[in-house]
Amino acid sequence: MPVSESLPAASTAHLHAPDDARLTEAAAVFALLSDTTRLHLLWLLTREESDVGSLAERCTASRTAVSQHLAKLRLAGLVETRREGRHVFYRLGDGHLRRLVTEALSHADHRVSGEAPHD
Repeated sequence: MPVSESLPAASTAHLHAPDDARLTEAAAVFALLSDTTRLHLLWLLTREESDVGSLAERCTASRTAVSQHLAKLRLAGLVETRREGRHVFYRLGDGHLRRLVTEALSHADHRVSGEAPHD
């Protein structure tokens, strides 16, 4: 199921002053995003849910490597699974992560292309 290209604005409804627990949790998310293969997998999952084989083909990594990365992301609560027969499909855990990945890669696009930043 493809995901719409337009993203809703970031919600500030749950935003609290960053205490140690929130800073630690955010740092753990950014640490997981620091691996280019995991970031690529998450970007692919912003588009649609997918199984390990399809993700491995699209990010040109081995099935074993993709499975290990997805296991880390699942343990961290960043991706969820859905079983259909013998296939396990992965999807992003929530819209916050979808926006974070999309914004990070949009920011990178501006840095690489030299296009002026914008809001």
